[in-house]
Amino acid sequence: MVLQMLNKAPALLLGLAFSTVASAVDPIPVFDAHLHYNEEATARYPVARALEVFRKNAVKGILANSRPNDGTRVLFEAKAKDIRVVPFIRPYIVVQSDVQTWFSDPRIYALIESEMKRGYYRGIGEFHLHGADAGEAQVKRIVDLAVAKDFVIHAHSDDEAIERLFAHNPKVKIIWAHTGFGTPAEKLEGYFERYPALRGELSYRSGITGGDGRLTPEWRRVFEKYSDRFLLGSDTWITERWDAYAQIIAGYRAWLSQLPREAAERIAFRNAERLFAEQAR
Repeated sequence: MVLQMLNKAPALLLGLAFSTVASAVDPIPVFDAHLHYNEEATARYPVARALEVFRKNAVKGILANSRPNDGTRVLFEAKAKDIRVVPFIRPYIVVQSDVQTWFSDPRIYALIESEMKRGYYRGIGEFHLHGADAGEAQVKRIVDLAVAKDFVIHAHSDDEAIERLFAHNPKVKIIWAHTGFGTPAEKLEGYFERYPALRGELSYRSGITGGDGRLTPEWRRVFEKYSDRFLLGSDTWITERWDAYAQIIAGYRAWLSQLPREAAERIAFRNAERLFAEQAR
């Protein structure tokens, strides 16, 4: 028996070596939970090329929101079998001015209602909303509509606005774009404890790694404690972000590789898949 095991040892070691190589060249899948396919990107990245960008980077799903909403619709209606497109309604007509006024402009609520009639949207946003503006009556109306339709909202907001959104209706599901940009990790832990329906999306989020590319201690702690609450995103708000797409996704994989595999998979794609699977029930 011992002799048989010794004879098999080289084969076992070789198998382990091939397994290690395979996992190194087979990247962790990604669900991009903050993607814009804006009108200026469509000329350089027509639908076929955009889908190829996702395939080359092992991106298996996207949360699409665009200005105007036409970009989101064409990605969804392409019906790519290997890439799931989860469409969100972006509540802007003209982004430059609407960023400052959408929350009190009655035309925006009418836009949301009109887009909802298409029957395939799953959320509202990304929208920009800060401070006391989140207390506007129309914001509450939109939050209540999202809860009634089991929609997720995607908020580019400061801490005060996030708290006001939950105050409008504690049942609302929120993806926090950029996870507050610079909100301290320990404060985020408090928010995750208080608001079970809060997810943090990590594009442009500062402080995750140090100058050496290693996870900082505070972010390692929060990722390991709340690995079920984070999502990744490219935030292709300008076409240059499409040009840099491979580098953005590779940057995520670099620090994900420093986490336990289960935690890394949750952040990379499983949390988004679970969120939208729950929403479909």
